[in-house]
Amino acid sequence: VQLVESGGGLVQPGGSLRLSCAASGFTFSSYGMRWYRQAPGKERELVARISSTGDNTNYVDSVKGRFTISRDNAKNTVYLQMNILKPEDTAVYYCNAPIGWYSYWGQGTQVTVSS
Repeated sequence: VQLVESGGGLVQPGGSLRLSCAASGFTFSSYGMRWYRQAPGKERELVARISSTGDNTNYVDSVKGRFTISRDNAKNTVYLQMNILKPEDTAVYYCNAPIGWYSYWGQGTQVTVSS
């Protein structure tokens, strides 16, 4: 299993970024996917999750209305569209695939929101 995130960077408050996570090594369309983030000095938190078909999504309260998780099963990719970014969104963002008893992680991509 391999998960490769991309799309992070430096953005001003109020700006947008779209993160991508390219998955391989498993039947992507059979599993739900998740995005987590970890800010300096804080625990890793679940930001958003999406069902295998993309029909069901859930978000942490702090990003509701600003972030959208989606997936393209033909491309084995999950996305996180982040709008109206705030300084408190600054973190390393990780793609996660819970498969059976194991949880697979990508290497993370840094998102920094600062003026």
